[in-house]
Amino acid sequence: MPLSRPARALAVTLFATLLAALVPAGAAHAESRTVQGGRLDWGIKTSFQSYVTGPIAQGNWGLTGGAATVGGSQFRFHSAQGSYDPATGAFEAAFSGGVHFTGHRKADGTHELDLTISRPRVRIQNGQGTLYADMASKAKGSGRVTTTPQVPLATLRLGGIDMRGGGSPVSLSGVPATLTSQGATAFAGYYPAGAALDPVSLTVDVRSPRKTTPTTAPTMPVEPTAKPTTGPTTPSATAGSPTGSLRTAAVDWGVRRTFREYVTGAISQGRWTLADGAQDGGALFRFPSGKGTYDPRKGTLDAAFAGSVRFTGAHLDLTLGKVTVKVTGGTGTLGADVTSAGKTERAVPLVTFTARDLTPKNGLAVVTEAPATLTEGGAKAFGGMYRAGTAMDPVSLAVTVDAKAQLPALPDLGSDAKPTPSTAAPSAPAAPAPAPAASGASSSSSSSTGPYVAIGAGVLLVAALAVFAAVRRRTGPPTA
Repeated sequence: MPLSRPARALAVTLFATLLAALVPAGAAHAESRTVQGGRLDWGIKTSFQSYVTGPIAQGNWGLTGGAATVGGSQFRFHSAQGSYDPATGAFEAAFSGGVHFTGHRKADGTHELDLTISRPRVRIQNGQGTLYADMASKAKGSGRVTTTPQVPLATLRLGGIDMRGGGSPVSLSGVPATLTSQGATAFAGYYPAGAALDPVSLTVDVRSPRKTTPTTAPTMPVEPTAKPTTGPTTPSATAGSPTGSLRTAAVDWGVRRTFREYVTGAISQGRWTLADGAQDGGALFRFPSGKGTYDPRKGTLDAAFAGSVRFTGAHLDLTLGKVTVKVTGGTGTLGADVTSAGKTERAVPLVTFTARDLTPKNGLAVVTEAPATLTEGGAKAFGGMYRAGTAMDPVSLAVTVDAKAQLPALPDLGSDAKPTPSTAAPSAPAAPAPAPAASGASSSSSSSTGPYVAIGAGVLLVAALAVFAAVRRRTGPPTA
């Protein structure tokens, strides 16, 4: 018996309502998620590194913005931020840190080769991948310096990789990269468009959107004109006192990059361990909870910090603890208790650095990546491995004088999860290989959709029978 038009409309409406209620929204379209935390490992081009430091260019490279090294020839960029849509596979993550290459030193102290690559960003959409970066380069011959933000530097060959349905973390391993035409220009013409660059690997943490229902009305911010509390008050950093009392402070120092690489390398085969509150930022160690005296008008600081770092390896056992920083006359000195061979030397001045401006701005006084030089005491502490005057890792210092001020964040390397064996691809394929795989690309929503659909089908069948019976009762038997 054909249903009347009102009956058909009722059935369709009921079907749509039940389907919307039973099938999760994620099955139809997963919401975009936030990328927060993670790292990108990339050597840029290993042969270029060798050229810069080789006998022709006789140059060097240095790290900026908290970038680190990993393995034999890779640079690690940190603190990923971006977005990921597991429904479409659209992915974007921007990283912090940079590498500064210099070579072919001229008589006036400048360099003919001067190239900085920083803030790499990976974007994947519709199966196409591109790596962008801020580029600052000096052209060969003319010496003209060009600075360009977010140049599409490399094309990423994703092959048949399916970025849809990923969880957290999302990882890509050994993605082949090719220099673009814009990248070739920004690279000062050292390589033509189409040149193979080092493969790219990344791991980022993905946060699902958090849905919250406010239980109370939002509070309004307190106006600056609010009435002060009764009773006498004493000058404080919160009130913006002229003395700028130190609330807390932190100092970041990586000791020396080549020393860290020596400790964990093939010769020493060692490691470092942190204790007493010290934090590892990848390319640096943070010694927090600074307490002491600070005078912003004179630019002086005398503070002690928590934390220690111990380096151990073949014929090596060195601990630096009870770190102190003293700043006066625009010069800072970082010292520490040094324990080696079972003996401890107290308050050894290790390095000096420039600290010309310690004036607080918005409640925070900072010294960022100030070049540091090894002292005589520091040379002795390292057992003569380095001479006094040797350049060590830069020192960063932050002092808060206001309750609202926050210390700069440490580099965020994300979770320690690695690609699973079933999805991991070779980190550096020597020949054209199948497309690299994305870890965490299995969809969590697909596994949960099946039971919902099965339950929904059963309920819909029962509902359809109920509709049919109701229509028969309303319309009666069919006429001839």
